[in-house]
Amino acid sequence: MKKILLSFLTIGLLINSYGQNDYTKPASIAVHFIFDDFKTASDLRTKGISKVLQAKDWKKTNFMSPGLAVSYIQGLSNRVDFAGTLSGSFVDYPVPGKALRGTSDLLLEAVATGNLKLLSDKYWVSPFITGGLGASKYKGYYAAIAPVGLGLQVNLFDEAYLLINSQYRIPITENAAYHLYHSFGIAGTIGKKKEVVLPPPPPPPVAVVEVPKDRDGDGVIDAQDKCPDVPGLASLQGCPDRDGDGIADAQDKCPDVAGLVKYQGCPIPDTDGDGINDEQDKCPAVKGVARYQGCPVPDTDKDGVNDEEDKCPNEAGPASNFGCPVIAQAVIDKINYAAKNIFFATGSAKLLPKSYASLNGVVKVMNDDKTLKLDIDGHTDNTGKADKNQTLSENRANAVKAYLVSKGVDASKLIAAGHGQDIPVADNKTAAGRAKNRRVEMKATNY
Repeated sequence: MKKILLSFLTIGLLINSYGQNDYTKPASIAVHFIFDDFKTASDLRTKGISKVLQAKDWKKTNFMSPGLAVSYIQGLSNRVDFAGTLSGSFVDYPVPGKALRGTSDLLLEAVATGNLKLLSDKYWVSPFITGGLGASKYKGYYAAIAPVGLGLQVNLFDEAYLLINSQYRIPITENAAYHLYHSFGIAGTIGKKKEVVLPPPPPPPVAVVEVPKDRDGDGVIDAQDKCPDVPGLASLQGCPDRDGDGIADAQDKCPDVAGLVKYQGCPIPDTDGDGINDEQDKCPAVKGVARYQGCPVPDTDKDGVNDEEDKCPNEAGPASNFGCPVIAQAVIDKINYAAKNIFFATGSAKLLPKSYASLNGVVKVMNDDKTLKLDIDGHTDNTGKADKNQTLSENRANAVKAYLVSKGVDASKLIAAGHGQDIPVADNKTAAGRAKNRRVEMKATNY
């Protein structure tokens, strides 16, 4: 039932939106004879409207409670009326959760509704949809209700009309009960009828004044337009400027790209195509980068490796050695020979004297070429615990570094590191393999 009444209400609102405000109902007072029907409303809720209609189980008036009501009605537009209604009837009100008393008491209900008329008051019959809010009082019980329903207005003459209305009153608060409310009444106007204001007569025709011609419709009259057949800008005397650079297309060598007057409407050129325009490019004929103001990254030593990638920017060297000079093979061989002849006391980082001769050769190499740097890496086999092997490898690498420093090698040129047993070069399962894994490696670099 709620869904059906809400559907009618929506249809009424849509119809009302197309109305013309040509008449609004004046204030009126109506008196109604009413019937409250609780039994049919109960059947509708328990059985459903379709079963009630099929069984023709709509209660007759002898099952209803009669009463009287009075309404104040005021038109809001030609399709919408406001109605405020106070009704009273004697009923045995079925308060939810309470047993019927078997005796009737006064039920007072006050509701405010809007009547959405399908036709305006100029028709003698007008159906309407009603909906609103209200309150009820029955003995000591107060409640809020929402009335929705359908009605019919019959115009008897200009000052009076007949109203027939059926509502389904829906409880909002817990002390209210669902019920049907039927009314039949007559209303008479008490206010003055709103007069329809006719529009003023049209003004007399204005004398036609010839407008200056503007063939291209750009707002610049032909007498002042240098391009009268092409829409343009007033600032350019009616000529177009497609790229919006303030230079008329006729004088613009680049009419589709915004530019400058000194380049005849073209943008600032970029001769080398490096994305830096010639006015900001210090090397306009050679591609470069912004951080060098349009010039290429410099190559100070002219070795083909630019300074940003060259680890020796002042000494020529191949890219394979990061731009640094290649270390002589004899130097590499001497360092590798020395690395294979470094000996320690067993399980210790103490250098044995037989290591000194080869290490002194490394000292000479480092002192002869101050550009060299040396990486010293200690390694062990997997005998014993890994953490102790790690410490031993670090101590041995540092022992070699300390010896070289003691012989005059700059400590900043030396990097010592231990790798424990993690990088074997032979099988730790054999004595020969473990011997190879106990080693110190040295690598010379000049970057």
